[in-house]
Amino acid sequence: MTSSTPLGTASTTVRLADYRAPAWTIVDAALVFDLGRESTVVEATLQLRCDVPGAPLRLDGEELELLEAHLNERALGPDDYRMDAAGLEVFATQHLERATLRTRVRIAPASNTRLEGLYVSGSLLLTQCEAEGFRRITFFIDRPDVQARWHTTLRADAAHYPVLLGGGDRLSQRVLDDGRHEAVWHNPHPTPCYLFALAAGPMARVSKSLVGADGRHVELNVWVEGEDPEPCRYALGAVERALRWDEQRFGRCYDLGVFNVVAAQDFTMGAMENKGLNIFNARYILADEHTATDADFMGIEAVVGHEYFHNWSGNRVTLRDWFQLSLKEGLTVFREQEFVADLHSRDLKRIEDVRLLRARQFSEDSGALAHPVRPSEYREINNFYTLTIYEKGAEIVRMLHTRLGEAAFRAGMDRYFAENDGRCATLEDFFAAHTLATGVDCTDMLAWYAQAGTPVLAVTRSFDQAAGTFTLVVRQQPLAAPKAAKPLPIPFRVALYGASGQVLGAPLHSSAEQCAGAWLLKEAEHVLVWHGVQAEPLPVFNQGFSAPVRVHFAHSTTEQARIVSVERDGFARWDALQALSLCAMTQRAESTSPEAEQAEWALSEAMGALLKDKAAHPAFLAECLALPDFDTLADAVACIDPLALLAARDGLLHRLATAHQPRLGALYAAMASQAGGGLDDASMSARALRHACLSWLARIDDGALALSHWQSARSMTERLAALKALLHANGAAASAVLKAFSDEFADNALVTDKWIALVATRPHASALDDVLDLMRGPFWVPSNPNRVRALVGSFARSNPTAFHRADGAGYRFVAERIADIDAINPQVAARSLAAFESLPRWAPTYQGRAREALHALASSPRSRDVAELLERLRN
Repeated sequence: MTSSTPLGTASTTVRLADYRAPAWTIVDAALVFDLGRESTVVEATLQLRCDVPGAPLRLDGEELELLEAHLNERALGPDDYRMDAAGLEVFATQHLERATLRTRVRIAPASNTRLEGLYVSGSLLLTQCEAEGFRRITFFIDRPDVQARWHTTLRADAAHYPVLLGGGDRLSQRVLDDGRHEAVWHNPHPTPCYLFALAAGPMARVSKSLVGADGRHVELNVWVEGEDPEPCRYALGAVERALRWDEQRFGRCYDLGVFNVVAAQDFTMGAMENKGLNIFNARYILADEHTATDADFMGIEAVVGHEYFHNWSGNRVTLRDWFQLSLKEGLTVFREQEFVADLHSRDLKRIEDVRLLRARQFSEDSGALAHPVRPSEYREINNFYTLTIYEKGAEIVRMLHTRLGEAAFRAGMDRYFAENDGRCATLEDFFAAHTLATGVDCTDMLAWYAQAGTPVLAVTRSFDQAAGTFTLVVRQQPLAAPKAAKPLPIPFRVALYGASGQVLGAPLHSSAEQCAGAWLLKEAEHVLVWHGVQAEPLPVFNQGFSAPVRVHFAHSTTEQARIVSVERDGFARWDALQALSLCAMTQRAESTSPEAEQAEWALSEAMGALLKDKAAHPAFLAECLALPDFDTLADAVACIDPLALLAARDGLLHRLATAHQPRLGALYAAMASQAGGGLDDASMSARALRHACLSWLARIDDGALALSHWQSARSMTERLAALKALLHANGAAASAVLKAFSDEFADNALVTDKWIALVATRPHASALDDVLDLMRGPFWVPSNPNRVRALVGSFARSNPTAFHRADGAGYRFVAERIADIDAINPQVAARSLAAFESLPRWAPTYQGRAREALHALASSPRSRDVAELLERLRN
């Protein structure tokens, strides 16, 4: 029975200021699933406690068919409850302190294209409940501050679903009389329903048993659909590495007897940290050297680590409300970054993270979709799984680490976990724990969560040779209206280099306090003064990217080039090359100017010196050869003329490749032997440099070297590098090579995604025609998020040449695909709109054509996911 009066509307705005603790909470949840592809029946027995006397009992539920309901063993009739599209309200509970509610509902997994709740992926039944998917499984109080202990019984046809996995530890399994079987799982740790999970179907696994640092015996399993689990073996090793690292670095031990991971071909996100049963996008699990690249292996290690680390930073300590999302995601990204840095190279990992931050998060922070790390309100929480929440949130945690130092930060983390274990925490709880553990008041860091935008530090210098003083004045430019904004606490690293490359000591006078090798800037202006300076030194700022800020300082091109040669910090050396590149490109895009010529000359000289440096790490050289991409370039200008910027970038790369062709060729050849190795860091570094050289050389030899590389390639890393170089250089053999490659891997969805993404990102306006051809064939699967990202997402976010076509066809194509996908999976559709986030800064002609496309998209009803972002883009 459906009421015409909703309990909550889809467009309701949720505000942080309105938070109230739940009136009712669920202490224990016992679920029984009779699983089926077309129809699944879920019986839920909930033990409830009323914490606000007289409060009504309301539960969330969407697209559920209610079969029966009982309150304290009494069957409820039509007059005992009210149900609508948003949930269920049970009457006659006003005088109860405790209650038992039992409901039976029917759901249709095969019809669930949103991939939220219980859905079908191939021959599997899987769940995805974060953020609000559990309400599509059964009626529940679906909010993160309602934590229950879970007892889950799974029943299914044994032939179709031979493996039944649930969250927690398995208590029992048995064969039933009717061809079905049953497995019972129990999670003893109180957890919110967004961490519920099940997986059922024909799966195979790789396993390892170990003993944790606390003496607990733990079985690690990584599962995949079908009969061949060998591609899961690298992921299994990554789970073990993550477990051991968390024991050693943070003192966190695993708390169940089994840790299960399942690879899913259909998955909206990257992975999900459900308690004891992680479900992953298959691209972050399945890998061997024949089908996966070095980047894939590194991505698997990082994402496996991320989800495993959530067991403490997200599960054992979870969120009070969704406004605290960065408390688990930003903190866990930081932990993931440290994991990878400790296992491999800290400098290279920092460069990788900052490259992403500048290319995408800075743009997000300055665009139409900008929002604070902790927004004050939202309409659709799925729209806030953004780089701001994850990457900027991680940078705030990193600043805290920089401010306190490793030992004090660890003490703060220990106290945070100890005081909040089993609780729903807030950002205030996090910083309070660090304050109490260290005696350093860290609560001022909360200001970072309240403001959107990237802070700017404007630095000026003066040198008084007669007095022997060198002065730096650092001014923090306000993000909001000057009267309302307060300066943010910023740990800022500064180094001065003398004429012979020596590092000068710390300033004798400073208005900023020192913290763990950085200066803590807390005021609008700070002055640093060095005495006894005989010659004007070279200042270098923000080594290691100590703070996520833009630094405005008038370095000359000569000074930037000198930083590359004298600086000891790998990130700062790379950053100086990036700055020279940006100067050369942006100046060239606006006009041919002396500044552009000087920057290009200095860049070429610095690059030449690096290429000749036999001591340089190959992977570091590869990073230096990767000049700023279009997104980073666009973020550096006030008004974005896409085609002018692209022409400047392509022209610079062509001239640099021509100037350094001999050395690039020599390095390409020199790396051949080491590049033939396996998955060790040295071999992967050699391949990275070899392929960076190949990418540059393909610009000037029409793909001849790329074809030779293809013919000798053995691994997927080598083959894909050759194919990309051929396609993007429009090499004569590109079509034949692509046909052979696509035919060979026609049955491998993940490899198919790879070559489709290469076609979609070919930097030519005609790439749109290729994309349209693919959409007319069997490769277009709009219900599969990976395929949508490979084709539409890659085109929109990684092919600015075709996306920004002068005729506006690229904009129309993306808007039309968003409309189609919105009817299938609103989350995937909404995230595709991020391609338009910098729209307000596009040149007027481009803006006009894009707004026409978005207006057409908004002209018909849309999901609340897409509607909210469209409104923000069009304002």
